[in-house]
Amino acid sequence: MSNAPENLFGNRVTVEQVEEGHDLAPKFDAAGLIPCVTTDFRSGEVLMVAVMNREALSRTIETGEAHYWSRSRQQLWHKGATSGLVQTVVEMRIDDDQDCVWLRVEIAGGASCHVGYRSCFYRKVPCGAERAAGTALEFLETEKAFDPKVVYGDAPNPTQL
Repeated sequence: MSNAPENLFGNRVTVEQVEEGHDLAPKFDAAGLIPCVTTDFRSGEVLMVAVMNREALSRTIETGEAHYWSRSRQQLWHKGATSGLVQTVVEMRIDDDQDCVWLRVEIAGGASCHVGYRSCFYRKVPCGAERAAGTALEFLETEKAFDPKVVYGDAPNPTQL
């Protein structure tokens, strides 16, 4: 990589600098992570929520492709490296106090979920008056964009449980 993470990010000096300044000075939590919301660039649909560490954020900025930190596998995760469903970053934003990232992406293959659905948010939880009808999750996506067994093999991935 051309820039080490420590050279890519500014130091957090003042509230004004972080909230109104031009320096990227992300606030990582105690575990060294920052949450990332990923949406479809065209539709605005939420595709997934993940976390990034310094390296994932740096690689995303440098390559223009989404990289995350997998908490279950404890390793850097280039989205689409296995499945081919690469997320190309069209726009990256950071929130006001720089402790959350928003990626707006285009997706090769049209899906982001390892289960095969377009979005990781493919089920609705009944709330309020809807709850009176039951607590079963409602599937909002009924067709998968790809067959995960073909892409990932037959063995279940225990790190996903």
